[in-house]
Amino acid sequence: MTEPNDVSSQVRAQVEHFRQQIATAREEIGRAIIGNREVVDGVLTCMLAGGHALLEGVPGLGKTMLVRTLSEVMHLTFSRIQFTPDLMPADILGTTVIDETQHGAKAFEFRKGPIFANIVLADEINRATPKTQSALLEAMQEHRVSVGRQTYTLDEPFVVLATQNPLEMEGTYPLPEAQLDRFLFKLYVPFPNREELHQILDLTTGESHGRRSAVLDKESILAMQKLVRQVPIARHVQDYAIRVLQATHPEGPESPDIAKRYVRFGASPRGAQAVLLAAKIRALFEGRFAGSIDDVRAVALPALRHRVLLNFEGEAEGIKSDQVIEAILKSVGETKAGLTGGAKGAHVGAA
Repeated sequence: MTEPNDVSSQVRAQVEHFRQQIATAREEIGRAIIGNREVVDGVLTCMLAGGHALLEGVPGLGKTMLVRTLSEVMHLTFSRIQFTPDLMPADILGTTVIDETQHGAKAFEFRKGPIFANIVLADEINRATPKTQSALLEAMQEHRVSVGRQTYTLDEPFVVLATQNPLEMEGTYPLPEAQLDRFLFKLYVPFPNREELHQILDLTTGESHGRRSAVLDKESILAMQKLVRQVPIARHVQDYAIRVLQATHPEGPESPDIAKRYVRFGASPRGAQAVLLAAKIRALFEGRFAGSIDDVRAVALPALRHRVLLNFEGEAEGIKSDQVIEAILKSVGETKAGLTGGAKGAHVGAA
């Protein structure tokens, strides 16, 4: 029989090993990506949660470089899909062709598309038609692909990192709400400051340093994903996340005035799943084995900003979903009378 002290020491060792692995990965990514710590942590969070990320920023900020560097540091297969209006679903998923064997016979053969990789960069995803965008839905949610009558399981870990340019909206197809909800995080890639620009120029206009070293592998990442699911969440912390989610709806019991006035529809239950999973990962990043209310607050913006839909009045007045979420975090109290129950090891489904 395992003694409680032995179990506690094992957990501490696992958490410390997790924290060290993340620190090493951050350091190696930082050799190629200057600044953007929040974006790097957000992408790592999506990878460890088994979710996907939508990166938004103007061209030239290193979004593609970040995704490529991530695949090198984690020693994972990588593919890049450039979305254009003429891109077809078969260009993403693959297609069945008639192939001739050595003996002259003909047979059907499925040739896999670029979706069959551990990390898929969907570049400028809003430039493809809705039909092509929807080809990603099953892969992102179920981690499998159906072509004809056949279903193919994608190799784990699997993450889609999509980018979109907020400036050039002419000729684009905004992602529908159902597809936005499939992304665990929406991350804004900021413009670098003066010192960061100096570092970027020193790095990119000097001698090339080649590929980044692989500091993680597939087995390590899958083990880290498993540990994330074992992190406990106290009942009052989970209740806080639920009340924040409810407050994103205009009819919510604790919705602030800005949500009642400007929100058309709030976040779905996937939003609560994303918040809790990300809160667990943030706790592990800091060497803790329990998610807190502060963790929930820290991840609420990237987890909910693309799930809060504004009404016409809100869009006309230039209200941003971030403003609504920040107001909710200020107005929703940490506890609510009548809540009972202790800590809970929350094992929620994948967002």
